[in-house]
Amino acid sequence: MRGGRTTRRAAARNAASQLQHATPGVAVRTAAARVIDAVLHQGCSLKAELARTLPVFADSRDRALLESICFHALRHRRRYAFALDQWMPRPLPAREHQLHALLLAGLAQLDALQLPAHAAVSATAEAARVLDRKTHVPLVNALLRRATREPLPASNDPAIAHSHPDWLLARIRRDWPDHVQEILDANNTIAPQWLRVNALLGSRDEYHQRLRDAGIDASAPEHPSRALCLSHSPPVAELPGWNLGAVSIQDAAAQLAVEALAVQAGERVLDACAAPGGKTTGLLESHGGGSAAAIELVAVDNDQIRLQRVADTLRRLQLDNAATLVCADAGDPGAWWDGKSFDAILLDAPCSATGIIRRQPDIKWHRRESDLAALTALQDRLLDALWTTLKPGGRLLYATCSIIREENAERIDAFLARTPDAQPMSLDDRYGHRSGAGRQRLPGEQQMDGFFYALLNKQAERQPEESSDP
Repeated sequence: MRGGRTTRRAAARNAASQLQHATPGVAVRTAAARVIDAVLHQGCSLKAELARTLPVFADSRDRALLESICFHALRHRRRYAFALDQWMPRPLPAREHQLHALLLAGLAQLDALQLPAHAAVSATAEAARVLDRKTHVPLVNALLRRATREPLPASNDPAIAHSHPDWLLARIRRDWPDHVQEILDANNTIAPQWLRVNALLGSRDEYHQRLRDAGIDASAPEHPSRALCLSHSPPVAELPGWNLGAVSIQDAAAQLAVEALAVQAGERVLDACAAPGGKTTGLLESHGGGSAAAIELVAVDNDQIRLQRVADTLRRLQLDNAATLVCADAGDPGAWWDGKSFDAILLDAPCSATGIIRRQPDIKWHRRESDLAALTALQDRLLDALWTTLKPGGRLLYATCSIIREENAERIDAFLARTPDAQPMSLDDRYGHRSGAGRQRLPGEQQMDGFFYALLNKQAERQPEESSDP
């Protein structure tokens, strides 16, 4: 094991050294190929790989280009791979997966990003040399030059044409037959950046004006009430008051989950599966102003590292010590619950994340249909366990960032069938389409992510009637 870690560290040092000696344009293409390869062939997270790689580049323009190449290559991975298969005289050997990733990066530059052909082709071909694929430089050059002269070969298979795995397209067709094209298109578009204004530090109108003063364009929808949608995504450090906690980055669909639960001052609230903390802090900011201590909030997550991110976010938003953070399995109340019931519970359950593909395109290639059985079992376990911690008359919001009915409406239907004291509560049209006892927002609608919401009320126990017999 030690030898394996040493080898990986040496490889990382060698890769960094190669990038330092390459021209900026070539270094960006080389890094993109490595990131795409790590995501597709090593099962790595795109977010994690970019977090590790982006700091290598001092110039913000290089970082932005690297990120764009990776996102577009992964969004359109299957369509690009089909085109390469049609054009190459023979398939690349399996061991040439990094070279294949570089070719995907090249097509992303020419097709999706529409970069100047000469710069994109020459820098990408030279990147093959940096990747120790000198003999393949002519192949890369020839394939990408062909892409500048003729359109990419198109497939009649919708899963290939829209770059989705077969199983996911089948699920979308089954679950949302009237919205298939909308969902496929939304999944391959760039998601806007949404902000949530910290109501404890100022109003949305005030912050909107601060953005205008900084030359940042944004729109304010009717709902969510503290949301602003940016026309472009500046670095967070450029957002007015970011370091002082004036604002957070959070998609509007996630903000709606907090609005649906509608916590009130004085309530005891549980945020289950809380990391990375967007909803935790949203709950603390949402009770109507005044001190954050107006609600008693317990945030539970089973990952200590991710829970630390919640603590860091609380600190930035000037909400230190406003919540009790607990590292535990939320589905095992005996290990963490003090026996004091909650007035309101937000269960943002682990799920397939198929509603946020436009933000994390690697989800398409990492998720498997076989994952659903374990996910739905976990969702059922969390619902059953957390229900026992809710006081009679209290409410629980079940939410996921999935668009798959099996994880959403079907889970709630099954829970209601086995839980006599659970009753659905109505949610209005702002939460999306009716779906069983809940509401489903589909990706891209009102520029938001895909999200499911179901609000449940725990019926109070009926007192036995007094007998009228003498």
